[in-house]
Amino acid sequence: MEALLNTGSTIDEGRLAKGGDKYSDAYTKECAVCWLNEVDYAALGFPEKVRVIRRDGQRSVIVYTKCTNDMRCGHVFMPRAIWANVVVEPSTFSTGSPLYKGSLVTIEPAEGEVLSAEDVVLKVYMGGK
Repeated sequence: MEALLNTGSTIDEGRLAKGGDKYSDAYTKECAVCWLNEVDYAALGFPEKVRVIRRDGQRSVIVYTKCTNDMRCGHVFMPRAIWANVVVEPSTFSTGSPLYKGSLVTIEPAEGEVLSAEDVVLKVYMGGK
C-alpha cells in the first residue's frame, strides 16, 4: 500500500527523548510505530508490524502498528525518531532539513524484528558493525 508519511513529536516521545531514555523499551514502544487508519489497517490484514519502505526503495524499517481514527486513509504517521529517519526523504531541497511531511512510502505487513534505537544505528547506518 502506498501512503503519505508524516512525522512529528508526540508527548511521550519528547518526554522520553529529553529524559535520556532513547535506549529504553518504552522509547522503542512509543517511537517504533506506524499509525494507520482502521480502513488501511484492515486492508493490510491487521498486522502487528509493518515494513515502511522509502519511495526509492533504498531503505526500510520494521515497526509496530497503531490503528487509530486520527489518521486519514492513505496517510500514516510515525513519531519523530530514528525509525522515521530511516524512511524520510533524504533530499533537503537546499534547506538543510529533510522532508518530514508528505513523503511517499510503501507499507506492507512484516514478520521481522523491530530493532531498538541502538540496533538501527548499528545495523542500518553502520552496516551491521
